[in-house]
Amino acid sequence: MKKFSALAFILAIILILSACGSSQDSSGDSKKGSSEPKKTLKVGTDASYAPFEYMDKGKITGFDVDFLKAVMKEAGYKYNLVNVGWDPLFVELKNKTSDLGISAITINDERKQTYDFSKAYFLSTNEILVPENSKIKSAADLKGKRIAVQSGTTGQEAVEKLIGKNNKNIKKFKQNTLAIQELIHGGADAVVADNTVVEDYAKNNPNQKLKVIADKKAFAPEYYGLMFPKGSKLKPTFDKAIETLYDNGTYEKIYKKWFKVKPDVANLKAQK
Repeated sequence: MKKFSALAFILAIILILSACGSSQDSSGDSKKGSSEPKKTLKVGTDASYAPFEYMDKGKITGFDVDFLKAVMKEAGYKYNLVNVGWDPLFVELKNKTSDLGISAITINDERKQTYDFSKAYFLSTNEILVPENSKIKSAADLKGKRIAVQSGTTGQEAVEKLIGKNNKNIKKFKQNTLAIQELIHGGADAVVADNTVVEDYAKNNPNQKLKVIADKKAFAPEYYGLMFPKGSKLKPTFDKAIETLYDNGTYEKIYKKWFKVKPDVANLKAQK
């Protein structure tokens, strides 16, 4: 009996300690006063897209990371943010091995067929990154040029509309950083990607002598959203949390921290 009691006591202690443990990757506190515990969510991202998500001293950082932390706190969830990569992110959400994704993901009709999206949380558009001495002045000048893009992005879609889907001059890369390196090393004449990304790169790498070209006639506005598996029950909760961040000033504070200007919250709130 004594041996049995001792063993039961040890097992009880182990169970208690296991229940108290938490993942080191979990970042974000659930809201106080929650009546029942919620699962820790797995959030996928591609941390190679500065300033939205990128690696800094072994840690994922960026605008999306700060925004996600605020949304999770408001929604009352703990979470693990995992750098799975761009293409695997879509696979994980389709297979429901991740609960949601955040990675500067543009909301569009094609993706809506397979995934659900939150309310829009960022306004973007594609722009062109070229060497300072480039003669390219608009999207029309990209015809006949070698253009580097990240595979599976709206930048790729935009270029395909301009010069043809199967055009041999479209050079596709798994990461936008690789597309930019192709430009720098002379393998491409231009990169087409989200405006904030190319502007951030040109600004932070003046030694590369690059410039950014905007063409609002060729590139339509785009909106980013959190992406969920189709039919996810999380969407209404996160839509409400995002709306609260707009109303209480938290979103504007995060936006100004990263971009030094005020966001167009009214525009974002108007998107359905």
